[in-house]
Amino acid sequence: MFGPHIPTVTTAEIPANAYLLDVREPDEWQAGHAPGAHHMPMMDIPARLSELPTESDIVVVCRSGRRSGQVVAYLLGNGWENVSNLDGGMQDWAAAGRELVSEDGQQARVL
Repeated sequence: MFGPHIPTVTTAEIPANAYLLDVREPDEWQAGHAPGAHHMPMMDIPARLSELPTESDIVVVCRSGRRSGQVVAYLLGNGWENVSNLDGGMQDWAAAGRELVSEDGQQARVL
């Protein structure tokens, strides 16, 4: 989708020690996200770059992979080398049967 310059990983390829960065909006995050993921809405990224690790792998995720691909491109352009886009986003995460947790008291789901 983004060409060869945007590194991507599938749900099965996420490194065990990866920093999973969820860039979806707060309502999407609250409805369902990966356990242990870190939430930073896409529009907050430029102001919060200092919060991102520089030594570990970062896997960026959104609902389908489009927004996260844009974030990966932005991070690559700002000196990060250890970033990749989760192909298919949280939709593929859920379809693969991976665990979801919610913050809103309802059954976890992908919006």
